[in-house]
Amino acid sequence: MLQIGILSTSGGKQLATLTVDPNSTLKELKTQIHRLKSHLYPDRQEFRQEPRGKGLDESKTVAALGLKDKSKLYLKDLGPQIAWKTVFLTEYAGPLFVYAWIYTRPWLFYGEDAASQPMSQVSHIAAICWVFHYSKRILETLFVHRFSHATMPVRNLFRNCAYYWVFAAYVAYHVNHPLYTAPCQMQSYIALGFWAVCELGNFSIHWLLRNLRPPGSKERRIPRPTKDPLTLLFNLVSCPNYTYEVGGWVAFTAMTQCIPAGLFAFAGFYQMVIWAIGKHRSYKKDFKDYPRGRKAIIPFVL
Repeated sequence: MLQIGILSTSGGKQLATLTVDPNSTLKELKTQIHRLKSHLYPDRQEFRQEPRGKGLDESKTVAALGLKDKSKLYLKDLGPQIAWKTVFLTEYAGPLFVYAWIYTRPWLFYGEDAASQPMSQVSHIAAICWVFHYSKRILETLFVHRFSHATMPVRNLFRNCAYYWVFAAYVAYHVNHPLYTAPCQMQSYIALGFWAVCELGNFSIHWLLRNLRPPGSKERRIPRPTKDPLTLLFNLVSCPNYTYEVGGWVAFTAMTQCIPAGLFAFAGFYQMVIWAIGKHRSYKKDFKDYPRGRKAIIPFVL
């Protein structure tokens, strides 16, 4: 048996000394910590070998990490956690409700006369597209996605919800406004067709990723195209789900010709570029045989 000292990443304060078997996993150590300090439940803990080092995989054993008697591990308190599924459902239900509320109750936002004024066909199509998109996201959260991490910091919930909910109100207010001027039908219909392809492509990628990871597993594999032609984008980029997502919002922007929609698309693109580059680097680091020709999110460019 080994004596392992557990220190806080903040100030190096000694939190506990654990008596462990060399074959014990970090997940088992987290359970011991939880018994000693009830507020530090396992999902709230992250072990590191250095105070500012990278978080360690909880499936690693004490022996695999090279820890010996009297060795030290650093513990980071990640703060109160909330389930990823709860976060996603809250994020996506908000914009669905907010947009539909403004679309169906124009008199509340534009005055009593707004209800009697005709609404453009593009406004109706945009509302259907918006509701479909977020309904799809909710259903995917419930039945498709398999999360590699069970929780996230609860503070992120407020930031994420503010982003989605405020942008939903901003876009809906302009697209459903009595003074809104829609683009020509040709432009709207072409953009609508492109949007539909992107929505189908996004779902195809999510379904492929679901089948790539066995239930209850954190196993990682190199994603490759299936017989579904919409997954062929994996030959060009590491994160085609983001590529399709951005394409869908670019199409929505072209369909509505609305500046707030364009700002929403740009903000989403900026964030997804960051995520895609991070995942792309992780793939290349974890898999020596990772396809060299792939970019992160934009084929041949980025």
